[in-house]
Amino acid sequence: MPKAPPRAWQRMLSGRRLDLLDPTPVDIEIEDIAHGLAFVARWNGQTRGDFPYSVAEHSLLVEEIHVRMQPGAPVKWRLAALLHDAPEYVIGDMISPVKAAVGPGYGELDARLSAAIHLRFGLPAVLPKTVKQAIKRADRVSAWLEAVQLAGFAEAEADRFFGRPDAALVAGLTLRLRPPAEVRAEFTARHAALLAAL
Repeated sequence: MPKAPPRAWQRMLSGRRLDLLDPTPVDIEIEDIAHGLAFVARWNGQTRGDFPYSVAEHSLLVEEIHVRMQPGAPVKWRLAALLHDAPEYVIGDMISPVKAAVGPGYGELDARLSAAIHLRFGLPAVLPKTVKQAIKRADRVSAWLEAVQLAGFAEAEADRFFGRPDAALVAGLTLRLRPPAEVRAEFTARHAALLAAL
């Protein structure tokens, strides 16, 4: 008798069962995403402060930076910026060196989850290349800020890894660590506001 394949789904707090290998949009709920991302630490938790710097907090920052970089960007691409790391609510956040060591399997899993998430919220399964690049630029600026303000990098070191952002672009952006419940609520509210503006 053939052996049953290993379980590939996870039960969400919403009650949904998300198949990680074959995710469908109907099993995606923003409350699950916001909750998961608010409890996933960036930088493997190696940040200063009494709370971890979460992926939800990072996602809010990336969307804000994306708007600063492209003030006329359509709302749907702002939503895409907010959701750029959404798959991490179930697969966690890995620093780039670990992703490289894991190999292409991680990227494929991330792409399948991203496609389901995008479709669930009215975005194309695969973002246009120019949009993806613009979000990546905002992501790199956020990484520089996080490295310098929270992760113990000297500015020169952060410049080498992430590139130095334009000073005007990061003016007034002071990162703060907050309880996960507060970040979860802000992420959910921001998502709702963007959906309402579509």
